[in-house]
Amino acid sequence: QPLRARPLGERLCSAEEATAGSGTYTRHGFIFSSLAGCLEKRSEENGLPVVSVVRDAESQLLPDVGAVVTCKVCSINSRFAKVHILYVGSTPLKSTFRGTIRREDIRATEKDKVEVYKSFRPGDIVLAKVISLGDAQSNYLLSTAENELGVVVARSEAGVQMVPISWCEMQCPQTHTKDFRKVARVQPQFLQT
Repeated sequence: QPLRARPLGERLCSAEEATAGSGTYTRHGFIFSSLAGCLEKRSEENGLPVVSVVRDAESQLLPDVGAVVTCKVCSINSRFAKVHILYVGSTPLKSTFRGTIRREDIRATEKDKVEVYKSFRPGDIVLAKVISLGDAQSNYLLSTAENELGVVVARSEAGVQMVPISWCEMQCPQTHTKDFRKVARVQPQFLQT
């Protein structure tokens, strides 16, 4: 259970009540926190519980099934797009998680007609939903098969941010060239700049 965050140097308990674990130190018979974070108490079978303080970064958010994530496309081939997950909801992730959007998970309809290169390009920022948790390589399977999901930010060959003109096309405002994308109908709460 998440406990309230402890400031650095807070006196946690008497050294007779517990053993000092990571993120703590003992002084004058008391245990103090040596970093700001959350208090964790782990009971040891044959003795005193171990008290430790975990920095918030370590107890970080993980992408979960059903979560909407913001990711950046790294590479594409004919079967899938490889992405890096940057945000879960509106919370930035502290470490990189890899994800895959398979061809059949790009759109809800006409799945057999979907072409990956007409849906995503490397560098695109995409809203996707986690459909299954990763394997050992922490490779999450993601889907964009909903109207709200898909490309939210894409740059044209000229390096300009493109404007969505339909659910499957974006246009460069400078050169007016059009590119195919699986465009998200963005809900404002997910817009990450």
